[in-house]
Amino acid sequence: MTSNIFRKPWRKSRTSNSLPEVFSSIHVPKDAGFCRKLFAFVGPGLMIAVGYMDPGNWATDIAGGAQFGYTLLSVILISNIFAMILQHLSLKLGIVAERDLAQACRDHFHPTTNFILWIFCEIAIAACDLAEVIGSAIALNLLFGIPLTWGVVITVIDVFLILFLQAKGFRIIESIVAGLILIILICFGYEIILSKPDLFPILHGLVPQKEVVTNPSMLYIAIGILGATVMPHNLYLHSSIVQTRNYERTDSGKKEAIKFATIDSTLSLFLAFFINAAILIIAAATFHTTGNRDVADIHDAHKMLTPILGTTFASIFFAIALLASGQNSTLTGTLAGQIVMEGFLNIRLKPWLRRLITRLIAVIPALIVTILYGEKGTTELLVLSQVILSMQLSFAVVPLVMFTNSKPKMGRFANKLWLKVLAGIITVIIIILNGILLIQELF
Repeated sequence: MTSNIFRKPWRKSRTSNSLPEVFSSIHVPKDAGFCRKLFAFVGPGLMIAVGYMDPGNWATDIAGGAQFGYTLLSVILISNIFAMILQHLSLKLGIVAERDLAQACRDHFHPTTNFILWIFCEIAIAACDLAEVIGSAIALNLLFGIPLTWGVVITVIDVFLILFLQAKGFRIIESIVAGLILIILICFGYEIILSKPDLFPILHGLVPQKEVVTNPSMLYIAIGILGATVMPHNLYLHSSIVQTRNYERTDSGKKEAIKFATIDSTLSLFLAFFINAAILIIAAATFHTTGNRDVADIHDAHKMLTPILGTTFASIFFAIALLASGQNSTLTGTLAGQIVMEGFLNIRLKPWLRRLITRLIAVIPALIVTILYGEKGTTELLVLSQVILSMQLSFAVVPLVMFTNSKPKMGRFANKLWLKVLAGIITVIIIILNGILLIQELF
Protein backbone atom coordinates (compact mmCIF):
# COMPACT_ATOMS: atom_id res chain seq x y z
CA MET A 1 0.00 0.00 0.00
CA THR A 2 2.87 2.35 0.77
CA SER A 3 5.03 3.25 -2.23
CA ASN A 4 8.85 3.32 -2.10
CA ILE A 5 9.00 7.12 -1.86
CA PHE A 6 7.23 6.99 1.51
CA ARG A 7 9.58 4.28 2.85
CA LYS A 8 12.41 6.80 3.26
CA PRO A 9 13.21 9.15 6.16
CA TRP A 10 12.40 12.84 5.85
CA ARG A 11 14.17 14.45 2.90
CA LYS A 12 14.79 17.59 4.98
CA SER A 13 15.40 17.99 8.68
CA ARG A 14 12.90 19.99 10.73
CA THR A 15 13.81 23.69 10.74
CA SER A 16 11.06 25.34 12.79
CA ASN A 17 8.17 24.63 15.13
CA SER A 18 4.58 24.79 13.97
CA LEU A 19 2.80 27.95 15.21
CA PRO A 20 5.98 28.97 17.09
CA GLU A 21 4.21 31.74 19.03
CA VAL A 22 2.14 29.13 20.92
CA PHE A 23 4.29 25.99 20.51
CA SER A 24 4.54 23.97 23.75
CA SER A 25 2.92 26.86 25.64
CA ILE A 26 0.28 24.93 27.61
CA HIS A 27 1.50 23.17 30.74
CA VAL A 28 0.91 19.43 31.13
CA PRO A 29 1.31 18.23 34.75
CA LYS A 30 3.79 15.36 34.99
CA ASP A 31 2.78 13.60 38.20
CA ALA A 32 -0.97 14.18 38.05
CA GLY A 33 -3.93 11.83 37.81
CA PHE A 34 -5.81 10.84 34.68
CA CYS A 35 -8.44 13.59 34.87
CA ARG A 36 -5.95 16.45 35.37
CA LYS A 37 -3.80 15.25 32.49
CA LEU A 38 -6.83 14.82 30.24
CA PHE A 39 -7.98 18.35 31.07
CA ALA A 40 -4.56 19.67 30.01
CA PHE A 41 -5.01 18.03 26.59
CA VAL A 42 -8.67 19.04 26.10
CA GLY A 43 -9.03 21.85 23.57
CA PRO A 44 -7.54 20.94 20.17
CA GLY A 45 -10.28 18.31 19.67
CA LEU A 46 -13.00 20.91 20.24
CA MET A 47 -11.36 23.25 17.72
CA ILE A 48 -11.28 20.42 15.18
CA ALA A 49 -14.90 19.45 15.88
CA VAL A 50 -15.93 22.95 14.81
CA GLY A 51 -15.02 22.13 11.20
CA TYR A 52 -17.50 19.27 11.25
CA MET A 53 -20.43 21.50 12.22
CA ASP A 54 -19.73 24.59 10.10
CA PRO A 55 -22.49 26.31 8.04
CA GLY A 56 -21.44 24.39 4.94
CA ASN A 57 -22.74 21.14 6.49
CA TRP A 58 -26.14 22.57 7.37
CA ALA A 59 -27.65 22.57 3.87
CA THR A 60 -26.93 18.86 3.23
CA ASP A 61 -28.25 17.87 6.70
CA ILE A 62 -31.42 19.95 6.26
CA ALA A 63 -32.07 18.60 2.75
CA GLY A 64 -31.40 15.01 3.88
CA GLY A 65 -33.80 15.21 6.83
CA ALA A 66 -36.56 17.05 4.94
CA GLN A 67 -36.54 14.68 1.96
CA PHE A 68 -35.75 11.30 3.50
CA GLY A 69 -36.57 11.54 7.20
CA TYR A 70 -34.11 9.79 9.51
CA THR A 71 -32.65 7.41 6.89
CA LEU A 72 -29.41 9.33 6.32
CA LEU A 73 -28.46 9.41 10.01
CA SER A 74 -26.32 6.33 9.28
CA VAL A 75 -24.33 8.37 6.72
CA ILE A 76 -23.60 11.07 9.34
CA LEU A 77 -22.49 8.33 11.77
CA ILE A 78 -20.17 6.67 9.21
CA SER A 79 -18.74 10.08 8.22
CA ASN A 80 -17.92 10.79 11.85
CA ILE A 81 -16.19 7.43 12.28
CA PHE A 82 -14.05 8.26 9.23
CA ALA A 83 -13.29 11.65 10.78
CA MET A 84 -12.25 10.12 14.13
CA ILE A 85 -9.72 7.83 12.44
CA LEU A 86 -8.26 10.53 10.16
CA GLN A 87 -7.97 13.05 13.02
CA HIS A 88 -6.20 10.38 15.11
CA LEU A 89 -3.65 10.00 12.29
CA SER A 90 -3.30 13.79 12.09
CA LEU A 91 -2.58 14.29 15.79
CA LYS A 92 -0.20 11.33 15.77
CA LEU A 93 1.80 12.86 12.91
CA GLY A 94 2.06 16.15 14.81
CA ILE A 95 3.13 14.56 18.08
CA VAL A 96 5.57 11.93 16.73
CA ALA A 97 7.16 13.70 13.74
CA GLU A 98 6.87 17.11 15.46
CA ARG A 99 5.69 18.53 12.15
CA ASP A 100 2.28 19.67 11.04
CA LEU A 101 1.00 18.08 7.82
CA ALA A 102 2.12 21.06 5.71
CA GLN A 103 5.65 20.92 7.15
CA ALA A 104 5.71 17.15 6.61
CA CYS A 105 4.85 17.65 2.93
CA ARG A 106 7.56 20.32 2.61
CA ASP A 107 10.15 18.04 4.22
CA HIS A 108 9.20 15.08 1.99
CA PHE A 109 8.07 16.20 -1.48
CA HIS A 110 9.88 18.02 -4.28
CA PRO A 111 9.37 21.83 -4.20
CA THR A 112 7.15 21.73 -7.33
CA THR A 113 4.85 19.12 -5.77
CA ASN A 114 4.76 21.18 -2.59
CA PHE A 115 3.76 24.30 -4.46
CA ILE A 116 0.89 22.48 -6.18
CA LEU A 117 -0.29 21.00 -2.87
CA TRP A 118 -0.10 24.46 -1.28
CA ILE A 119 -2.26 25.99 -4.03
CA PHE A 120 -4.86 23.22 -3.63
CA CYS A 121 -4.86 23.70 0.13
CA GLU A 122 -5.24 27.48 -0.10
CA ILE A 123 -8.24 26.96 -2.44
CA ALA A 124 -9.78 24.59 0.12
CA ILE A 125 -9.26 27.08 2.96
CA ALA A 126 -10.75 29.90 0.87
CA ALA A 127 -13.76 27.65 0.11
CA CYS A 128 -14.17 26.86 3.81
CA ASP A 129 -13.85 30.53 4.69
CA LEU A 130 -16.47 31.27 2.03
CA ALA A 131 -18.95 28.98 3.82
CA GLU A 132 -18.22 30.72 7.13
CA VAL A 133 -18.64 34.20 5.63
CA ILE A 134 -21.95 33.29 4.00
CA GLY A 135 -23.20 31.41 7.08
CA SER A 136 -22.41 34.34 9.40
CA ALA A 137 -23.98 36.84 6.96
CA ILE A 138 -27.16 34.75 6.71
CA ALA A 139 -27.32 34.49 10.52
CA LEU A 140 -26.92 38.28 10.94
CA ASN A 141 -29.66 38.75 8.34
CA LEU A 142 -32.01 36.33 10.11
CA LEU A 143 -31.38 37.74 13.60
CA PHE A 144 -31.08 41.48 13.00
CA GLY A 145 -32.33 42.04 9.45
CA ILE A 146 -28.87 43.19 8.32
CA PRO A 147 -28.68 42.95 4.49
CA LEU A 148 -26.54 40.05 3.28
CA THR A 149 -24.09 42.43 1.59
CA TRP A 150 -23.39 44.30 4.84
CA GLY A 151 -23.26 41.01 6.74
CA VAL A 152 -20.46 39.82 4.45
CA VAL A 153 -18.53 43.06 5.03
CA ILE A 154 -18.95 42.81 8.82
CA THR A 155 -17.26 39.37 8.81
CA VAL A 156 -13.92 41.06 7.95
CA ILE A 157 -13.84 42.31 11.56
CA ASP A 158 -13.41 38.68 12.70
CA VAL A 159 -9.79 38.82 11.52
CA PHE A 160 -8.84 41.45 14.09
CA LEU A 161 -10.83 39.72 16.82
CA ILE A 162 -8.78 36.54 16.32
CA LEU A 163 -5.51 38.49 16.49
CA PHE A 164 -6.58 40.04 19.78
CA LEU A 165 -7.58 36.66 21.24
CA GLN A 166 -4.38 34.85 20.21
CA ALA A 167 -2.32 37.56 21.90
CA LYS A 168 -4.11 36.63 25.14
CA GLY A 169 -2.99 32.99 24.92
CA PHE A 170 -4.10 29.84 23.09
CA ARG A 171 -6.23 28.63 26.00
CA ILE A 172 -8.42 31.73 25.56
CA ILE A 173 -9.20 30.77 21.95
CA GLU A 174 -9.96 27.18 23.02
CA SER A 175 -12.26 28.43 25.79
CA ILE A 176 -14.19 30.69 23.40
CA VAL A 177 -14.58 27.83 20.92
CA ALA A 178 -15.87 25.59 23.73
CA GLY A 179 -18.33 28.31 24.80
CA LEU A 180 -19.67 28.72 21.25
CA ILE A 181 -20.06 24.93 20.90
CA LEU A 182 -22.04 24.96 24.16
CA ILE A 183 -24.35 27.63 22.71
CA ILE A 184 -24.90 25.49 19.59
CA LEU A 185 -25.63 22.42 21.76
CA ILE A 186 -28.16 24.32 23.87
CA CYS A 187 -29.88 25.74 20.79
CA PHE A 188 -30.25 22.38 19.09
CA GLY A 189 -31.19 20.64 22.33
CA TYR A 190 -34.05 23.14 22.63
CA GLU A 191 -35.03 22.60 18.97
CA ILE A 192 -35.13 18.81 19.43
CA ILE A 193 -37.37 19.13 22.50
CA LEU A 194 -39.74 21.36 20.50
CA SER A 195 -39.81 19.11 17.42
CA LYS A 196 -40.58 15.94 19.46
CA PRO A 197 -38.93 13.38 17.16
CA ASP A 198 -39.81 9.67 17.36
CA LEU A 199 -37.10 7.64 19.11
CA PHE A 200 -37.45 4.33 17.25
CA PRO A 201 -37.19 5.81 13.71
CA ILE A 202 -34.05 7.65 14.89
CA LEU A 203 -32.47 4.39 16.11
CA HIS A 204 -33.51 2.69 12.86
CA GLY A 205 -31.94 5.55 10.88
CA LEU A 206 -28.55 4.88 12.52
CA VAL A 207 -28.47 1.47 10.78
CA PRO A 208 -27.29 1.70 7.12
CA GLN A 209 -30.12 1.07 4.65
CA LYS A 210 -29.82 -0.45 1.16
CA GLU A 211 -31.95 2.34 -0.33
CA VAL A 212 -29.19 4.87 0.41
CA VAL A 213 -27.27 3.30 -2.48
CA THR A 214 -30.18 2.26 -4.73
CA ASN A 215 -32.09 5.57 -4.63
CA PRO A 216 -30.18 8.09 -6.83
CA SER A 217 -31.59 11.17 -5.04
CA MET A 218 -30.70 9.75 -1.65
CA LEU A 219 -27.25 8.70 -2.82
CA TYR A 220 -26.59 12.24 -4.08
CA ILE A 221 -27.32 13.80 -0.67
CA ALA A 222 -25.49 10.98 1.13
CA ILE A 223 -22.35 11.69 -0.92
CA GLY A 224 -22.81 15.40 -0.16
CA ILE A 225 -22.88 14.64 3.58
CA LEU A 226 -19.80 12.39 3.36
CA GLY A 227 -17.96 14.80 1.09
CA ALA A 228 -18.67 17.83 3.25
CA THR A 229 -17.98 16.23 6.63
CA VAL A 230 -14.21 15.62 6.63
CA MET A 231 -12.59 19.03 6.11
CA PRO A 232 -9.08 19.01 4.57
CA HIS A 233 -7.91 22.05 6.56
CA ASN A 234 -8.72 20.19 9.81
CA LEU A 235 -6.00 17.62 9.06
CA TYR A 236 -3.40 20.41 8.79
CA LEU A 237 -4.80 22.26 11.81
CA HIS A 238 -4.92 19.30 14.19
CA SER A 239 -1.36 18.18 13.44
CA SER A 240 -0.23 21.68 14.48
CA ILE A 241 -2.32 22.70 17.49
CA VAL A 242 -1.78 19.39 19.28
CA GLN A 243 1.85 20.55 19.64
CA THR A 244 0.77 23.48 21.83
CA ARG A 245 0.95 21.08 24.80
CA ASN A 246 4.19 20.99 26.78
CA TYR A 247 4.46 17.18 26.96
CA GLU A 248 7.83 15.42 27.21
CA ARG A 249 9.34 14.99 23.72
CA THR A 250 10.40 11.41 24.50
CA ASP A 251 8.87 8.12 23.31
CA SER A 252 6.96 7.66 26.56
CA GLY A 253 5.87 11.31 26.58
CA LYS A 254 4.68 11.08 22.97
CA LYS A 255 2.82 7.83 23.66
CA GLU A 256 0.97 9.47 26.54
CA ALA A 257 0.26 12.60 24.47
CA ILE A 258 -1.23 10.47 21.65
CA LYS A 259 -3.49 8.70 24.15
CA PHE A 260 -4.90 11.85 25.74
CA ALA A 261 -5.11 13.79 22.47
CA THR A 262 -7.04 10.90 20.88
CA ILE A 263 -9.53 10.87 23.77
CA ASP A 264 -9.97 14.64 23.40
CA SER A 265 -10.45 14.34 19.62
CA THR A 266 -12.86 11.38 19.76
CA LEU A 267 -15.10 12.86 22.47
CA SER A 268 -15.18 16.21 20.65
CA LEU A 269 -16.18 14.56 17.38
CA PHE A 270 -19.04 12.84 19.23
CA LEU A 271 -20.32 16.36 19.96
CA ALA A 272 -20.02 17.19 16.26
CA PHE A 273 -21.96 14.02 15.44
CA PHE A 274 -24.73 15.02 17.85
CA ILE A 275 -25.02 18.49 16.30
CA ASN A 276 -25.05 17.26 12.69
CA ALA A 277 -27.49 14.51 13.63
CA ALA A 278 -29.64 17.07 15.48
CA ILE A 279 -29.91 19.26 12.35
CA LEU A 280 -31.08 16.25 10.31
CA ILE A 281 -33.43 15.01 13.08
CA ILE A 282 -35.05 18.46 13.44
CA ALA A 283 -35.49 18.68 9.65
CA ALA A 284 -37.00 15.18 9.58
CA ALA A 285 -39.34 15.74 12.55
CA THR A 286 -40.36 19.25 11.49
CA PHE A 287 -40.45 19.17 7.68
CA HIS A 288 -40.52 15.55 6.48
CA THR A 289 -43.37 14.47 8.76
CA THR A 290 -45.48 17.53 7.84
CA GLY A 291 -45.08 17.04 4.09
CA ASN A 292 -42.67 19.98 3.59
CA ARG A 293 -40.08 17.84 1.84
CA ASP A 294 -38.75 20.45 -0.56
CA VAL A 295 -36.99 22.46 2.19
CA ALA A 296 -33.37 22.46 1.08
CA ASP A 297 -31.61 25.53 2.44
CA ILE A 298 -31.02 27.54 5.61
CA HIS A 299 -33.41 30.39 4.73
CA ASP A 300 -36.32 28.01 4.07
CA ALA A 301 -35.69 26.11 7.30
CA HIS A 302 -35.58 29.33 9.35
CA LYS A 303 -38.84 30.65 7.85
CA MET A 304 -40.78 27.43 8.42
CA LEU A 305 -39.67 26.51 11.96
CA THR A 306 -41.85 29.13 13.64
CA PRO A 307 -45.21 28.29 11.95
CA ILE A 308 -44.66 24.53 12.22
CA LEU A 309 -43.42 24.44 15.84
CA GLY A 310 -45.65 27.32 16.96
CA THR A 311 -43.03 29.54 18.62
CA THR A 312 -40.71 32.29 17.34
CA PHE A 313 -38.00 31.01 19.69
CA ALA A 314 -37.47 28.05 17.33
CA SER A 315 -36.30 30.32 14.51
CA ILE A 316 -34.30 32.57 16.87
CA PHE A 317 -32.38 29.66 18.41
CA PHE A 318 -31.73 28.26 14.92
CA ALA A 319 -30.19 31.58 13.79
CA ILE A 320 -28.14 31.95 17.01
CA ALA A 321 -26.69 28.45 16.47
CA LEU A 322 -25.86 29.38 12.86
CA LEU A 323 -24.05 32.56 13.96
CA ALA A 324 -22.09 30.66 16.65
CA SER A 325 -21.18 28.01 14.07
CA GLY A 326 -19.93 30.62 11.59
CA GLN A 327 -17.85 32.45 14.19
CA ASN A 328 -16.36 29.23 15.52
CA SER A 329 -15.33 28.09 12.06
CA THR A 330 -13.75 31.49 11.41
CA LEU A 331 -11.41 31.04 14.37
CA THR A 332 -10.15 27.65 13.22
CA GLY A 333 -10.11 28.44 9.48
CA THR A 334 -7.85 31.47 9.84
CA LEU A 335 -5.43 29.54 12.06
CA ALA A 336 -5.32 26.77 9.42
CA GLY A 337 -4.44 29.41 6.80
CA GLN A 338 -1.43 30.51 8.83
CA ILE A 339 -0.28 26.91 9.38
CA VAL A 340 -0.54 26.02 5.69
CA MET A 341 1.37 29.04 4.37
CA GLU A 342 4.14 28.77 6.96
CA GLY A 343 4.34 24.99 6.65
CA PHE A 344 4.45 24.63 2.87
CA LEU A 345 6.42 27.74 1.96
CA ASN A 346 8.29 28.53 5.18
CA ILE A 347 7.10 32.13 4.71
CA ARG A 348 6.11 34.08 7.79
CA LEU A 349 3.83 37.01 7.08
CA LYS A 350 2.58 39.23 9.87
CA PRO A 351 -0.48 37.41 11.30
CA TRP A 352 -2.89 40.29 10.61
CA LEU A 353 -1.78 40.42 6.95
CA ARG A 354 -2.04 36.64 6.46
CA ARG A 355 -5.54 36.51 7.91
CA LEU A 356 -6.71 39.59 6.07
CA ILE A 357 -5.61 38.03 2.76
CA THR A 358 -7.43 34.76 3.59
CA ARG A 359 -10.60 36.58 4.56
CA LEU A 360 -10.61 38.88 1.52
CA ILE A 361 -10.24 35.89 -0.82
CA ALA A 362 -13.54 34.62 0.62
CA VAL A 363 -15.28 37.98 1.10
CA ILE A 364 -14.82 39.32 -2.43
CA PRO A 365 -16.66 36.48 -4.28
CA ALA A 366 -19.33 36.36 -1.54
CA LEU A 367 -19.83 40.12 -1.87
CA ILE A 368 -20.12 39.96 -5.68
CA VAL A 369 -22.66 37.11 -5.54
CA THR A 370 -24.81 38.73 -2.82
CA ILE A 371 -24.92 42.02 -4.75
CA LEU A 372 -25.77 40.36 -8.08
CA TYR A 373 -27.92 37.39 -7.05
CA GLY A 374 -29.00 37.91 -3.44
CA GLU A 375 -30.28 35.08 -1.22
CA LYS A 376 -30.47 32.40 -3.94
CA GLY A 377 -26.92 33.12 -5.05
CA THR A 378 -25.48 32.75 -1.56
CA THR A 379 -27.18 29.37 -1.13
CA GLU A 380 -25.69 28.11 -4.40
CA LEU A 381 -22.28 29.52 -3.43
CA LEU A 382 -22.51 27.63 -0.12
CA VAL A 383 -23.05 24.37 -2.03
CA LEU A 384 -20.19 25.19 -4.41
CA SER A 385 -17.82 25.74 -1.47
CA GLN A 386 -18.56 22.17 -0.28
CA VAL A 387 -17.85 20.73 -3.72
CA ILE A 388 -14.50 22.56 -3.81
CA LEU A 389 -13.65 21.19 -0.36
CA SER A 390 -14.53 17.68 -1.54
CA MET A 391 -12.17 18.03 -4.50
CA GLN A 392 -9.25 19.04 -2.25
CA LEU A 393 -9.77 16.40 0.46
CA SER A 394 -7.85 13.58 -1.25
CA PHE A 395 -4.75 15.81 -1.55
CA ALA A 396 -4.62 16.01 2.26
CA VAL A 397 -5.75 12.47 3.16
CA VAL A 398 -3.33 10.54 0.90
CA PRO A 399 -0.10 12.15 2.24
CA LEU A 400 -1.37 11.90 5.82
CA VAL A 401 -2.07 8.16 5.53
CA MET A 402 1.22 7.50 3.75
CA PHE A 403 3.31 9.47 6.26
CA THR A 404 1.76 7.74 9.29
CA ASN A 405 2.16 4.33 7.60
CA SER A 406 5.91 4.92 7.16
CA LYS A 407 8.19 3.30 9.74
CA PRO A 408 11.29 5.36 8.74
CA LYS A 409 9.27 8.52 9.39
CA MET A 410 7.22 7.45 12.43
CA GLY A 411 9.45 4.78 14.03
CA ARG A 412 7.64 2.58 16.53
CA PHE A 413 4.54 4.80 16.18
CA ALA A 414 3.91 3.86 12.52
CA ASN A 415 0.39 2.58 11.89
CA LYS A 416 -0.24 -1.07 12.74
CA LEU A 417 -1.38 -3.35 9.90
CA TRP A 418 -5.09 -3.15 10.85
CA LEU A 419 -4.95 0.65 10.92
CA LYS A 420 -3.10 0.75 7.58
CA VAL A 421 -5.85 -1.37 6.00
CA LEU A 422 -8.64 0.66 7.60
CA ALA A 423 -7.07 4.00 6.64
CA GLY A 424 -6.52 2.72 3.10
CA ILE A 425 -10.17 1.67 2.75
CA ILE A 426 -11.36 5.06 4.07
CA THR A 427 -9.05 6.87 1.62
CA VAL A 428 -10.35 4.87 -1.36
CA ILE A 429 -13.99 5.46 -0.31
CA ILE A 430 -13.41 9.21 0.08
CA ILE A 431 -11.69 9.45 -3.32
CA ILE A 432 -14.47 7.50 -5.09
CA LEU A 433 -17.35 9.33 -3.40
CA ASN A 434 -15.84 12.76 -3.91
CA GLY A 435 -15.20 11.87 -7.55
CA ILE A 436 -18.86 10.89 -7.96
CA LEU A 437 -19.96 14.10 -6.23
CA LEU A 438 -17.79 16.20 -8.52
CA ILE A 439 -19.16 14.48 -11.65
CA GLN A 440 -22.73 14.96 -10.43
CA GLU A 441 -22.17 18.65 -9.74
CA LEU A 442 -20.50 19.25 -13.11
CA PHE A 443 -22.92 17.27 -15.28
